[in-house]
Amino acid sequence: MDLDTLGAEAAALQRARLHIRGGRRRLRQGKISAGLGTLYDALLFALEWYVASPDRRKPLPIKEGDDLRDDGTIFALLVKAGVIDSRFDYEGFKDLVETAPSETSDFEYTEILNRVETVMARLGVMPFDESRLPPEDPSTY
Repeated sequence: MDLDTLGAEAAALQRARLHIRGGRRRLRQGKISAGLGTLYDALLFALEWYVASPDRRKPLPIKEGDDLRDDGTIFALLVKAGVIDSRFDYEGFKDLVETAPSETSDFEYTEILNRVETVMARLGVMPFDESRLPPEDPSTY
């Protein structure tokens, strides 16, 4: 991915989408910890993308001293603005990512995947056409 060609905002969006695709694949493969971690990275890039645009940032209740490089701050601002539903437990998701089993076929990930995808849709990252993304490298984890 060429950051100079895409620019920071478009690169963050593309990375979010790439990580959504990769996270789904890893979860299907039973690589639970890696899949959840990849989805968490997707969420971080989505938050970065959202606040990169002055138009999307304008309606947010940003106060002096709010650190827009901090994912927790961004998430809280998006909840306050009604962009993201407060039912998504951001801190709980972070904790799950840190404690998830590495590989298991009996971990039920469907609900958390649905919740993450709902947040991504509310942000405007999803839906997207996967065929417009660079092809996956089958040699990646």
